[in-house]
Amino acid sequence: MGGLRELAASFVVPGPAGVAIRGRLRVSASDAAVLAEVGVFLGSLAASDLAERSRQGLAHDAASWAVRKRALTGTSSARWAGSITKATHDQWALARRGQAAHMDWLRRQVASIQARLARPLGAKADKREGLVRGYASRGEWHAKARRLQALKVRLAVVEADWAVGRVRVVRGGKKLAHARHHLAAAGLSEQAWRKRWQAERMFLAADGESGKQFGNETIRVTDTGRLSVKLPAPLAHLANASRGRYVLDAAVAFQHRGEEWRDRITANRAVAYRIHHDTARGRWYVTASWQRAASTVLALEAALARGVVGVDMNDDHLAAWRLDGHGNPVGEPQRFFYDLTGSTDHRDAQLRHALSRLLHYTRRCGAAAIALEDLDFATEKSREKHGRNKRFRRLLSRFPISKLKARLVSMAAEQGIAIVAVDPAYTSRWGAQHWQKPLTTSTRQMSRHDAASIAVGRRALGHPIRRRTAPPHPDQSDPGGHRTVQARPEARRREETRPHPPGPRTRCVLPGGGAKAGDQGAQDRSGHPAEHQFWHQDSLPLSP
Repeated sequence: MGGLRELAASFVVPGPAGVAIRGRLRVSASDAAVLAEVGVFLGSLAASDLAERSRQGLAHDAASWAVRKRALTGTSSARWAGSITKATHDQWALARRGQAAHMDWLRRQVASIQARLARPLGAKADKREGLVRGYASRGEWHAKARRLQALKVRLAVVEADWAVGRVRVVRGGKKLAHARHHLAAAGLSEQAWRKRWQAERMFLAADGESGKQFGNETIRVTDTGRLSVKLPAPLAHLANASRGRYVLDAAVAFQHRGEEWRDRITANRAVAYRIHHDTARGRWYVTASWQRAASTVLALEAALARGVVGVDMNDDHLAAWRLDGHGNPVGEPQRFFYDLTGSTDHRDAQLRHALSRLLHYTRRCGAAAIALEDLDFATEKSREKHGRNKRFRRLLSRFPISKLKARLVSMAAEQGIAIVAVDPAYTSRWGAQHWQKPLTTSTRQMSRHDAASIAVGRRALGHPIRRRTAPPHPDQSDPGGHRTVQARPEARRREETRPHPPGPRTRCVLPGGGAKAGDQGAQDRSGHPAEHQFWHQDSLPLSP
């Protein structure tokens, strides 16, 4: 049997570095027409700039950046040119990171298939020798051999693009572009698709500038909610205010973090804005975002000083249990359910509601930290890992582990709750082995997920998952003191004294049900306080 893998150390997850809030713009028909015209015009400039940046590849430098910015300044303005070129660089860098991840995935797939093709048909895996299992049949072997050649071709194309710095980006989204050829399946008409495609390719975003009025000169929102846009030079004739600005009739109101946003713009600190048109709802929105000062990350010992709430993440619920500082479960297990079926907005709302209930429970029970498994299913979603188990692969693919972790970290930071990430190895298996049966009672039905939450919390606290690591003492006395991995002597209401069964000589009461069961002082010990005085034997005289 192979040895257990080395466990990674637990750590406190740092909080978010930025904030984004969104408010609705109740624009009039004239305002919507102006915003659409400006967005389409700037979107065309952004598309051409992204194409130019992609053609430059790895040969890009500061001088070429300045050339592109000067060219855009003549057709828009200096600030719009800066926003477009910065967005282009961010998009190129994002595509580059995605390209690297895709190339790494292809290499792993090729290596995995090659290793299995080299094994005999039906050969079993051997972890000690590092051997993978072979394919079950000749037909499967042949199909995987063909897939290997297709993956090698794809890998060669990606490696060639990576070598020259070429990225492939679809402005508006690849999914929406694909839907153009399958309008019936997408439930869209050609006109509706065209309208949505135009809205997604618009560019109405501007970075903030500290020291400028209200923190942004291009898209400005005053403390009263009045929004105005600096128009590009070719569209200056649409201005309804001085200095080529267009002031909207609608006012902006940020319900969430409104005071924090207002304090920031009144101090003329940088705030970035993005205006977006949701064609499905027929609404306009404005998103404000800014960076936050890096917060000090709590030390692990300080975060766990008041215990921890261990959380086991599952496909349909979060299983949670509070543990005290000694690793003992307190209270009852908690389960926060959510539904991952339906639309994206429905799934997002379900996750947000479940995380809100988890945070409220953590605050009520007095804990200051939540222990979470540091999961990553990137290597588990491949066909070679669970090729025959399509249901399990589908479950892993739809489980929004990254979104759940990012959202929990962001929401917990506002509540002053620390998130502790732990190694997920063996938590479900060992939790069920050591905690599921002992904590199951006639009124409490323990699941593997509840037991796993205890395992996660104990690992965050630095305790072993096992309830005890030392055997019981050979006698009823306690010369060796308390056993390891047990509550301290002064900890009350954690693990009660184990009841003493009457033994085989008496059948009058059930084991553990006697009147003095659980009373260590009521056992047959010399000097017991409940013994009557005349039962005590006098000591023998030492001399006649």
